[in-house]
Amino acid sequence: MAQVELSVESGTATILMNRPEALNALSSSVLDELDAAVERCERDDAVRGVLITGAGRSFVAGADIAEMADFGHDEGLAFVRRGQAVFDRIEGLPKPVAAAVNGFALGGGCELALACHLRFASTKARFGQPEVKLGLTPGFGGTQRLARQVGRGAAIQMIVGGGQVDATEALRIGLVNAVLEPDELLDHTRRFLDQAAANGPRAIASALAAIDRGLDVPLERGLEIEARAFADVCGTEEMREGTRAFLEKRDPSF
Repeated sequence: MAQVELSVESGTATILMNRPEALNALSSSVLDELDAAVERCERDDAVRGVLITGAGRSFVAGADIAEMADFGHDEGLAFVRRGQAVFDRIEGLPKPVAAAVNGFALGGGCELALACHLRFASTKARFGQPEVKLGLTPGFGGTQRLARQVGRGAAIQMIVGGGQVDATEALRIGLVNAVLEPDELLDHTRRFLDQAAANGPRAIASALAAIDRGLDVPLERGLEIEARAFADVCGTEEMREGTRAFLEKRDPSF
């Protein structure tokens, strides 16, 4: 049985982390399967958005501790670089990626959710970076993406304390975009991705790139990035269709 399952329906790809007996823990082989699934989404023009969720009662409960227990320096470095590369691919997708966090998102699972563009959480979701309890530090981007998402103080509290936050607290600190009842989570996430899929794909890709490139530069430089992104989509067939549809009072066909 695949540890990561990919399905596509109506333009939305669903990536299911499917190792419920291990709470969907991230082993090297799981990372390889996840990378392959994300690459397929990237290459398939029919895919307009990606939903990532977990089987069973967990989103992803972390990295595979059994695999990591005997790591030395070199093995640890190779493992985290592999995980970072996969998560960078997710974050860099030119299509919206939404995590539907249905349960535990701890360690590597929290970092996987952070690599997605948006996070929607079930009321049963729990988030945390408990690596310090194992004598480890976050390695798949937790010290970097978490601080950028929720701020330095909240990130330090989660990482150094090693505790968990529930969905309500995750919403308060800006870690998630919305909190839903468990039976509403997937439908809500798909509705958002359907809404995005009705918009111009090139415009979305351009906007995502501008947001990411502009986050860590001065505002003046960020505005220049935005101006060039705007100019790049002007005159495209997609832009012409969108403006024509607006003027003709009809839905665009992208």
